[in-house]
Amino acid sequence: MKDEEIIALYWDRNEQAIAATAEKYGSYCRSISYSILRSNEDAQECLNDTWLGAWSSIPPRRPNCLPVYLGKITRNLSLNRARSYTAQKRGLGQTDLVLSELEDCIPADNDVEQILDEMILTRSINQFLRAQPRQKRNIFIRRYWYLYPIRNIAAAYGMSESKVASLLFRMRNELKSCLEKEGITL
Repeated sequence: MKDEEIIALYWDRNEQAIAATAEKYGSYCRSISYSILRSNEDAQECLNDTWLGAWSSIPPRRPNCLPVYLGKITRNLSLNRARSYTAQKRGLGQTDLVLSELEDCIPADNDVEQILDEMILTRSINQFLRAQPRQKRNIFIRRYWYLYPIRNIAAAYGMSESKVASLLFRMRNELKSCLEKEGITL
């Protein structure tokens, strides 16, 4: 079923929309959730919450790109669940590790001005990533969007873990320089 047809089912409030979404994007969303949570049970719960989130938000929203829309819902739900584990001292560690790697090149959102600059920051990061070769961009996104462990990225690209870690380190430094040149305070 095409994405437009699935979205039309949501707009018609036809429950078949959830089944069609799960059939087409279940594996994609599960991989996002599992890479963050490392638990099949928790990933399944986030998947169910993703379908509910899509049902609740379409309409009034009409996503331009359904897989990206669903991926963002899944990622946010999974990150929230991972944060709750950390708060409960049942932390999985991976999420905090990945996010801590970016601390030095992404400004903190402690004040109102920085929160308002979020759109500028997003645009700058997207420009930086578009300027990167495809493989480097994909490695960066796998690590910092999908939160994949370095060993999984290395295996997927036939690289050593140290090479992936080094590449990511250099990219973070390049990103930091680009952001500083654009006047984004670090």
